[in-house]
Amino acid sequence: ELMTGYTMLRNGGVGNGGQPWVLRWSSRIRLTWLSFTLFVILVFFPLIAHYYLTTIDDADDAGKRIFGPRTGNELCEVKHVQDLCRIRESVSEELLQLEAKRQELNSEIAKLNLKIEACKKSIENAKQDLLQLKNVISQTEHSYKELMAQNQPKLSLPIRLLPDKDDATFPPPKSNRNCRLHNCFDYSRCPLTSGFPVYVYNSDDYPFGSSLDPLIKQAFEATVRTNVYVTENANIACVYIILVGEMQEPVMPKPTELEQQLHSLPYWRTDGHNHLIINLSRKSETQNFVYNISTGRAMIAQSTFYDAQYRPGFDIVVSPLVHAMSEPNFLEIPPQVPVKRKYLFSFQGEKIESLRSSLQEVRSFEEEIEGNAPADYDDRIITTLKAVQDSKLDFVLVEFTCKNQPKASLPTEWALCGERDDRLELLKLSTFALIITPGDTHLVISAGCTMRLFEALEVGAIPVVLGEQVQLPYNDVIRWNEAALIIPKPRITEVHFLLRSISDNDLLAMRRQGRFLWETYFSTSDNVFSTVLAIIRTRIQIPAAPIREEPAVEIPHRSGKAAGTDPNMADNGDLDLGPVETEPPYASPKYLRNFTLTAMDIYRNWNSAPGPFHLFPYTPFDPVLPSEAKFLGSGTGFRPIGGGAGGSGKEFQAALGGNVPREQFTVVMLTYEREEVLMNSLERLNGLPYLNKVVVVWNSPKLPSEDLLWPDIGVPIMVVRTEKNSLNNRFLPWDEIETEAILSIDDDAHLRHDEIMFGFRVWREARDRIVGFPGRYHAWDIPHQSWLYNSNYSCELSMVLTGAAFFHKYYAYLYSYVMPQAIRDMVDEYINCEDIAMNFLVSHLTRKPPIKVTSRWTFRCPGCPQALSHDDSHFHERHKCINFFVKVYGYMPLLYTQFRVDSVLFKTRLPHDKTKCFKFI
Repeated sequence: ELMTGYTMLRNGGVGNGGQPWVLRWSSRIRLTWLSFTLFVILVFFPLIAHYYLTTIDDADDAGKRIFGPRTGNELCEVKHVQDLCRIRESVSEELLQLEAKRQELNSEIAKLNLKIEACKKSIENAKQDLLQLKNVISQTEHSYKELMAQNQPKLSLPIRLLPDKDDATFPPPKSNRNCRLHNCFDYSRCPLTSGFPVYVYNSDDYPFGSSLDPLIKQAFEATVRTNVYVTENANIACVYIILVGEMQEPVMPKPTELEQQLHSLPYWRTDGHNHLIINLSRKSETQNFVYNISTGRAMIAQSTFYDAQYRPGFDIVVSPLVHAMSEPNFLEIPPQVPVKRKYLFSFQGEKIESLRSSLQEVRSFEEEIEGNAPADYDDRIITTLKAVQDSKLDFVLVEFTCKNQPKASLPTEWALCGERDDRLELLKLSTFALIITPGDTHLVISAGCTMRLFEALEVGAIPVVLGEQVQLPYNDVIRWNEAALIIPKPRITEVHFLLRSISDNDLLAMRRQGRFLWETYFSTSDNVFSTVLAIIRTRIQIPAAPIREEPAVEIPHRSGKAAGTDPNMADNGDLDLGPVETEPPYASPKYLRNFTLTAMDIYRNWNSAPGPFHLFPYTPFDPVLPSEAKFLGSGTGFRPIGGGAGGSGKEFQAALGGNVPREQFTVVMLTYEREEVLMNSLERLNGLPYLNKVVVVWNSPKLPSEDLLWPDIGVPIMVVRTEKNSLNNRFLPWDEIETEAILSIDDDAHLRHDEIMFGFRVWREARDRIVGFPGRYHAWDIPHQSWLYNSNYSCELSMVLTGAAFFHKYYAYLYSYVMPQAIRDMVDEYINCEDIAMNFLVSHLTRKPPIKVTSRWTFRCPGCPQALSHDDSHFHERHKCINFFVKVYGYMPLLYTQFRVDSVLFKTRLPHDKTKCFKFI
């Protein structure tokens, strides 16, 4: 029935009468029920869920919570739930560990904070102690100055008298022949602090000026213009100089006319005191026209003197002015080796008056020895020398008759033969050169003798002067027995034996000393004039003017970039290299012996074999004399800072050592358009102890980049601009260098701080030497008969490269102002060899080799751009330089050495409980 009804409903109510309303009613009921169900689900279920969710935490009993925690077994039945549980447990453990670490770090931070507070307190205490020490030091210095002021007398400058005032109280001597400095020189016009001003008259303002030799007058005027002592203010002058010769024969004034002209000089003041009359001779002809005129109290400087005219200690015997307007050609000067030459000795000359009597009797050498002495020593000299020549025991050349017309000469004087070039060629072949003084004993010196002496010294022939009464040039300040043999004429028969008995070493020493005297006092007009002034200044005990320093033109640059720390530079282990200076840099103490140096040790200063501390005609600067044990600033001589006060270990490391308690050095760094390399090198100097300042010699015409930031290394960096690109600029005595010690270093040199400090310590013990790191040596090339430069590893060395070396600033003056200009010209020509030139100079002056420290053989930084030394022609040029320098010096001055310097306890086995000194590799 149901199915039937259902069927009927589907059929639209057909059958059984059709009841459509029933169907409509049933469909309404279903829709209403469905809507109600949905409403209940959508409304009441969220409300119920919300209620239970909000009351979960309020349930007191955990078992009553609908959503409360369940046991692990209940929740971990599903596999993914188990994984989540494991993750939760792992995270929980890590959180616990992190919490423990956090607590541990908090405790460590607390401890460190306590330590920081303790350190701050220690720093404050240290600052207080430092302040107290500074106060003590300041008080000590003040007390020291007070004690020095009490012990030193208070001196005031002497009263200065102007030259235009008449000196009525100046006592005249009984005779002009008795003139000496004490009675013919007015010291009041030359105070010690005057600076020795010299006024030179203009010869053209006087009639005799037109009679002067043009070359001599021109050379004299050129020398006067460049001399540091010459002043144009005659009112403050100490000495007045007038040039009166050499005069030309046809226009020579009469003696009376010359005397009147001299007496009419504006500052002659009746007797000419404090005046110097200079009569220079360029030729061998002798002019002594001042002999017959009254010169009053004026000093005379010339080449010819009679005993009645010469006043010892007052007048000056000068050398001839051969090279008037030209510099000597060093390439034409023969070398000083070999020591022995073709002729043992030679002599050429002619004396008309005694020649005839000498040739009448010619005896053998044996007969001359046994016979009696002739009345005329010149006759005996001729006979003896001819006998030696005839004996054939040695090659000698003596000629007593000139092949051509002899030069003009004074009576009894041996006239020169031939031309100057011919005489020099003979002297180049002679080991000794005989100089026979005039037979007239009243003639103490003649222009002919001084000319023979000049030529002999020029070419390296050792002068043998026969006649002890002779007054050689500058004889009161030059010890001639170190460069010449002065033998009395009666010993003529012993001359041959004496000359043969001299050893080669002594011969070379005398030849080298003669070459030094010739170069320093004879060779040029500047040397002659400066020597004359130096003699007068030394006699009246006025200190020399210091040599000029090279003014440094600074290039503005920006600094402030904090210098980095190179681990290779800063990692010195537990070594204390010394204090890094926190106070402003301090210069080396000034030399304070200027006012007494001229009054003592005159012979040593003028005559010692070529050494670094000569008083040149213009004293270069205040020298340090190691032989006196008085280094600059020491005050009390030697002080063993590195010995008794230092000891070993930590005390040694903290002590500077040497004999000067306090000293710094200056780094001079030459560079050329390598900014990055330069900046790296400057940064490596950061923290270097005892560093005064850094002088960067900018050798390029192109200035540094404006945006270049220079490093701040704790000391001043002075960038100096040069006039031209020259390697000689490395050794200019810049006025910014205020220390004696100079560390010359290349911009690509790579040295550790401990190496630099050890080199500085060694230099302080050998201040007259070059002390450096890379060693080189010279060698003789037998096949080519020349010298070679060698940089290979060797057991000996003769040079230390100045790309990393210490030397005294004194040598910078000598290199730039005294060393022959030809050497500096070659350095500029090749842009090479400046380090070789400096080694030649120091070895020539000291006769000592350089000192090498540590085992370094190279010092270039890795990765730096290639320098000039990598060029293929570099070594060929250095070969040429060495051979050229040998020609200029006349011999090879470099000396070999086979040792280097290391620390006292270097590689010494010591017990472990003992502290060791420095150990340098």
